[in-house]
Amino acid sequence: MAIRDLLRNQTVTQSLAPAARTASANGASADLRGFDAAVITVSFGAYTDGTHTPTVQQSMDNSTWTTCVFGTDTDGPADLAAVSSSAGADTVQQIGYIGSQRYLRVVMTVAGATSGALSSAEVTAGYPHNAPTM
Repeated sequence: MAIRDLLRNQTVTQSLAPAARTASANGASADLRGFDAAVITVSFGAYTDGTHTPTVQQSMDNSTWTTCVFGTDTDGPADLAAVSSSAGADTVQQIGYIGSQRYLRVVMTVAGATSGALSSAEVTAGYPHNAPTM
């Protein structure tokens, strides 16, 4: 039973809009200024073909990007997994951000896709310095 909601204690940025991806894409950046935590969520829908590899990138200036290193910059039970078969369809992956950069984005690298796979990604920033966030 929920006794508190998270609506005014977090903000969600859509990094990759839902789409059938047949080519690689850099997501929009999420600004973590004013927040002390973040979680990255990648969702896959229907899968047709190709290999779809999500990665998280970080930046201090929203211009120069580096790929996050699992265990140093991100945390979770495992790093984000590539989807290369129908077994990865209709799945959700999450990973926590423990790095120190201000901006995050999700990059989806796609290889060998004709019809592709549906995917999207969001960055949720939490533990705001000032709440409510909306």
